[in-house]
Amino acid sequence: MNFSVVLEALNQASAFELFRLRVAINRKLDDPQWTHAIRSRLHVGQEIDYFSSTDNTVRRARIDELRRKQAAVTDLGDGRRWLVDFFTINVDGMDVQVREQVAKGLGRNEVMVGETLGFTDRDGHERSGSVQRLNDKTVTLQVGHQQWRVAYQLLHRVVDSIPGMAVDLPQQISLPLPTES
Repeated sequence: MNFSVVLEALNQASAFELFRLRVAINRKLDDPQWTHAIRSRLHVGQEIDYFSSTDNTVRRARIDELRRKQAAVTDLGDGRRWLVDFFTINVDGMDVQVREQVAKGLGRNEVMVGETLGFTDRDGHERSGSVQRLNDKTVTLQVGHQQWRVAYQLLHRVVDSIPGMAVDLPQQISLPLPTES
């Protein structure tokens, strides 16, 4: 399923239509047929990927116990134990990346906790840091020893950086002209 196309269609919906869709989706997820289909593919000790809605990313975990609608898992990244609903487990290994078409910056669904992103501060310094928290309108970035709250539309992907580093962006670049010899 192309999540970007679905999100584009959802952007045209009213709040009531979104709520009605949420109710229908929740009912579908609670259908015992889905629960049984997923549970039958899981076993204790199995390593799985589950989607964390808090971090907006896929996490790796090991199943410790199977319950009626949930699995007790140990997150392999931080060692913490969680109860995750079966429907959050990516049993088919599907691509869950959302690529929104935004005019500028990044879309809220494109950003994940732990990811390194960059932005330009008010003084023109290019900064990069690790995403600590996702808020409604901003992202909390750890940049060196400081935390910054940055709007999604000001963020950009970072190819290679030293976290916390600030770089002055020149306002005008002057290059020496070649001289004739």
